[in-house]
Amino acid sequence: MSEFALEIKHLCKNFGATQIIRDLNLSVLHGERIAIIGPNGAGKSTLFNLISGQFAPSSGEILLNSMPIQGKSPYEINRLGLARSFQISNLFQNLTVFENLSCSVLWSLGKGYLNFKLLSAMKDVNDRSNELMKDLNLAQKRDIQASQLSYAEQRTLEIGVTLGSGSDVILLDEPTAGMSNSETAHFVELIKEVTKGKTLLTVEHDMGVVFGLADKIAVLVYGEIIAFDTPNNIRANPLVQEAYLGVPQ
Repeated sequence: MSEFALEIKHLCKNFGATQIIRDLNLSVLHGERIAIIGPNGAGKSTLFNLISGQFAPSSGEILLNSMPIQGKSPYEINRLGLARSFQISNLFQNLTVFENLSCSVLWSLGKGYLNFKLLSAMKDVNDRSNELMKDLNLAQKRDIQASQLSYAEQRTLEIGVTLGSGSDVILLDEPTAGMSNSETAHFVELIKEVTKGKTLLTVEHDMGVVFGLADKIAVLVYGEIIAFDTPNNIRANPLVQEAYLGVPQ
């Protein structure tokens, strides 16, 4: 087994004559937490869409636990061990917190999609859903519809749905966007806790979140990674300062 949970090799993505991702290479160790930063239009969302199967690459290779996944559909990639959350909430708004989490754990427990009337008879599904609610501090919201949750609670539930798949590689797309400072601080600690032992890639604009969460930072500019290093080294990198963080006065 490779030491890398995720490997991206010479990845390119073109939309017509426009090249969005340019010969991108990135290797992520098992259990590493990587933040991907870059200016608007750098290709961050396109990269996530390529990794998670929303887009097929124009060329290059993406390996998940040494297995090529480029060109596979999102559900196939998910079942191979990679899960993703989105910038915009992607919950079942008319289902309760418990029901949303139950939907997410069914496949990981070998159940497929079954009628909700059968859920009460599935102890393992109930136990896993209750465990997730406890980890997410949502147990008191068990029977509340997702649409009735606060914005921060919906984002928390979406993390739970992402984790419910049992995946070892987690992609979070701007998880703290729209949160207050206090909500963000709480959410970062929650992410650290619930993703322990998992490989994490996150796209994030809040540099406080980036420097507080990531083991390493990949800086993406015009579809290319110009630096990939520890937070302290990224902060001191003159190329990064010029391209994204701002040149010191």
